Amino acid sequence: MVKCTRHAKYELYYHIVFMPKSGGTDGSAQYRRSHLTGKTKERLETIFAEICEDKGLELAESEVMPDHVHLFIGSPPKNAPSLIVNWVKGISARKYNNRYDDRVKWTRSYYVDTAGSASKGAVKRYIAEQEGEDE
Repeated sequence: MVKCTRHAKYELYYHIVFMPKSGGTDGSAQYRRSHLTGKTKERLETIFAEICEDKGLELAESEVMPDHVHLFIGSPPKNAPSLIVNWVKGISARKYNNRYDDRVKWTRSYYVDTAGSASKGAVKRYIAEQEGEDE
C-alpha cells in the first residue's frame, strides 16, 4: 500500500536478516547456535513489534528462527536501512536484557534487501514458508 508524507509518496520495505551471537565455553564466539526458541522467541517477537510501533515502522512480517531472525519492515524514506537495523538490533538487545535473566546478543553483521510492491508478496511467502522448517 502506498503511503504518504507531506512531500513524498512511498512504498519501501526492507527484508532484514541477522543472527544471535553467543559465547562458547572456551571464550570463543559460537555463531548460529539454535537458542531463539520457546519463551525467547515469543519475547523477541513482542519486542520487535514494540520497536516498530515506537519508531513509526510497519512490521509487515517477522519470523524468529532458532538461529536467525527475519524481519520484513516498511519504513518512510527518511530512515536509512542501516538506521532501521541499528534500532532493531540495539533496542531489542537492551530491552530483552533489561527484562529477562537470559541474555541476547546479536552479531555485528546483517543482511538487508529492498522489496517494492512487486516482490513484497514473494518475501512474505518466503518468511511464512520458513515456519516449522527447523522444528
